[in-house]
Amino acid sequence: MANTCPNCGKKLHLYDIKAECPSCGVNIPNYNWEERLEADNQLAEQKFAVFYRALNRIAYSIWGTKLRIVRIIFSVLPAVGFLLPWATLKGDADSVGLDLFGMSSKITLIDLLKDFFGNSNVYITNMKNEHFSGTLSLTMYSMIFMMLSLLLAVIAFFLIFILSKHFKTKAITVFDCLSVVSAVCSAVCFAVGANAAPKADAINFGTFSLDNATGVVAWGFYIALVLLILDVAFNVAVCKSPAKSDEQLEAERLERKAAKEQKEYEIALKKEIEREEAEKKEKEEQARTVAEAKAKLAEHENKKKK
Repeated sequence: MANTCPNCGKKLHLYDIKAECPSCGVNIPNYNWEERLEADNQLAEQKFAVFYRALNRIAYSIWGTKLRIVRIIFSVLPAVGFLLPWATLKGDADSVGLDLFGMSSKITLIDLLKDFFGNSNVYITNMKNEHFSGTLSLTMYSMIFMMLSLLLAVIAFFLIFILSKHFKTKAITVFDCLSVVSAVCSAVCFAVGANAAPKADAINFGTFSLDNATGVVAWGFYIALVLLILDVAFNVAVCKSPAKSDEQLEAERLERKAAKEQKEYEIALKKEIEREEAEKKEKEEQARTVAEAKAKLAEHENKKKK
């Protein structure tokens, strides 16, 4: 029940449970229902317009042009680079690397992470002993920068969808550039740590150590770096390329919708014509069959008369 009568404005109370106003007698639920229905229709149309505008922008950001299709592909490809070995530190017995699958080392990146979280106090103590500037420390810094680079690349990818209404946004490019910088920092830290490795007799990690260690930045890093740089280049190209307006995108959507409906109508019409032709043929066949039967019956009757 409304608080006031929409017709006369009388204040209604809890005990006014009837549909009619006690003052003017107007039916409150049905009062001015045509205008309210029209207002609801207009509100629904506005909401659908906002919804379709958002869908148009997302679709255009992903595959609206050939350049944007290439951009989305090269936004995913850098993930492949993070699956490859980035760096390897080898000792006499063991080897550890920034490598998910152990392509170039016995102790993978996942093993190193597990060992660190399981023995973090040992790691921190050993890093403190080398004043946080030795091979162990730099290897851990390299690992952190590698994961940061991956995180920034993932954020940049999802920003394509989140910021789809801003065709000229530079935020995606900024995150991709930060990802490239983090990847380079990862390689630099590892290279500096690897150069210092021969000066130490042993490099103590958590539950293992490397004797007479040597290290090198692996081929996977360079592939990952190239893919990240290409991702940046295509994002810059998209930012500089012309973009269609919401009106153009909506017009194209309506055109596609009309074409789809026309095609569906033509298919339905074709099926209806085929159905009518089949019925016509069936009736003709029945008529022919009946005519043949009558002719045979007449012939049989003629023979009887003779």
